[in-house]
Amino acid sequence: MEPEPTGLILPRLGVRAPVDAVGVAPDGQTEVPKDPQRVGWYRFSPAPGSAEGSSVIVGHVDSTGYGLGVLVALNEVRQGDRAIVQRTDGSRVEYRVTARRTVGKKELAGSEAFRRDGPPVLTLITCSGPYVPEKGGYQNNLVVTAGQVPE
Repeated sequence: MEPEPTGLILPRLGVRAPVDAVGVAPDGQTEVPKDPQRVGWYRFSPAPGSAEGSSVIVGHVDSTGYGLGVLVALNEVRQGDRAIVQRTDGSRVEYRVTARRTVGKKELAGSEAFRRDGPPVLTLITCSGPYVPEKGGYQNNLVVTAGQVPE
């Protein structure tokens, strides 16, 4: 069993964020830390560094009363960018961004983002526009996939 993540670093974008373990909210969606300067590892996904599956980290793009979230930077991510996950045992797992796409909120659960098998990847998820208050806020998710770099 792999150690749990404690930090996320996106070096080119200047992102450093603490990671909290999160689960499922009462509405059936993935929990997201209230503080937009923190991100959440979906604890029902494989831990970063696992041999297979998608390790999912989520965070706010912004939050009322708090301002912009650290994952607003995903709007500037490029293929090849490094993503580093720090773990409880002091080790790190490095990934390289391979894709960035927009997925409708209703389609996210059925997408490949939450797969438990296949090649090991890190999946970073935040909200994406349009923002429609009368329809509950952001209508889409920005999903960034990064492949694990072999040690």
